[in-house]
Amino acid sequence: MFDLDEFIAYIQAVGAAKLFRIFWFFVVFEFFRYVFIDFVVLISWRVKQYYDKDKLNDARAQMEFENPLVSIIVPGKNEGKHLFKLVKSLREQTYQNFELIVVDDGSDDDTPTIGKTLEKNGFIDLFIRNSVRGGKASAANLALRFTKGKFVVHLDADCSYDRDAIEKIILPFYMDEKVGAVGGNVMVRNYRESLVTTLQAIEYYDTISIGRIVSSHLGIYRIISGAFGAFRKDVMDKIEGWDIGPGLDGDITVKVRKIGYDIKFAPDSVCLTSVPNTFKKLSRQRLRWDKSIIRFRVRKHSDVFKPTQNFSLLNFFSFLENITYNIILNIKWYVYVIDMLFNFVSQIKFIFVANIFLYTASNYLKYIFFYPFRPRQNAPFAYFLPYLPLMVFYFGYYLRIVRTIAYIKEYFFKASYKDPWNPIKTSNKAKEIGI
Repeated sequence: MFDLDEFIAYIQAVGAAKLFRIFWFFVVFEFFRYVFIDFVVLISWRVKQYYDKDKLNDARAQMEFENPLVSIIVPGKNEGKHLFKLVKSLREQTYQNFELIVVDDGSDDDTPTIGKTLEKNGFIDLFIRNSVRGGKASAANLALRFTKGKFVVHLDADCSYDRDAIEKIILPFYMDEKVGAVGGNVMVRNYRESLVTTLQAIEYYDTISIGRIVSSHLGIYRIISGAFGAFRKDVMDKIEGWDIGPGLDGDITVKVRKIGYDIKFAPDSVCLTSVPNTFKKLSRQRLRWDKSIIRFRVRKHSDVFKPTQNFSLLNFFSFLENITYNIILNIKWYVYVIDMLFNFVSQIKFIFVANIFLYTASNYLKYIFFYPFRPRQNAPFAYFLPYLPLMVFYFGYYLRIVRTIAYIKEYFFKASYKDPWNPIKTSNKAKEIGI
């Protein structure tokens, strides 16, 4: 049995020095990086926003004067049931100078009939069908060949978008000519559906969105979501589009950075998506996502760490931060657990409870203090509060275990090349040419 009085007495008796020795992982890595540093950077970002008001107005005026054509591309398989809702969402956009290109990647449902009907009635500018599935990268590259716009916006068919989403994702290109790509802010639409969707909503809302504001402000933003991202067409031509995935979202972001362009995050350009509604489905998704870190960061783009003529300090730090906090500290956590089991085994129940308390307090602190920095709220403030203690187990145990499995599978067995998310023929070709 756990005795609360005994626990409080233990904390009081340990002393500050020993408390730091026991909870060093939380203090040094978790709290310092994800609470203190993020909060300082968010304040800096907000101050910069204030001083950039005139620059933003000038950029908006320039964009409105130029009124550039935007090519919206939607590659996918069996997305027919989502196409009408997507078209309706886009027709309500404040920015209307766009062409819509949909690529059906070997669907075996009624997508061809729906797509051709929408094209015939003028809702889709160009509908292309691949009779044989080539994979999402192949479908996106096919769409890219037909684009006429100055900017290319890549969307997922099953998402919906705020009315000003297209306008706001294009605006950063007019703030700085060095910007080559912009990521939209993806939020969870089905957050009420199940416990697992609620936990993901908090993750997207509190960790992913805030994390991307911070990394974008620091110049180390590293991944544009495939659900909603914008690219300069001339930049896409230079990098020759997407390489075969899974993990193509992070890969193309790195490709843009490596040829000297900046990547920005547009927090007020909002896309709503439906996330996996069971832990089984979520595990499959995250195994795919996490394998891409090894495949693209550790292997394919390892030259970022080498002092070549294309070396960039920001790219170096972007990769270093990503690998440190996702791979190295993942290993370090197991070292911490072993350290506690070997050196403090008699106190382990107190250490476990104290860690739960510390991480829960940290989650509430972040949720409350970061609230003013979130440009868009997709749920009432109080809705997520009861679920925050569960995020300790979601982040600290569930996602960590999934991540570990993904790293082992990819590092030792190159499992991403066998992922059914991508056709085996294209994965084999990618493995053959080393991409």
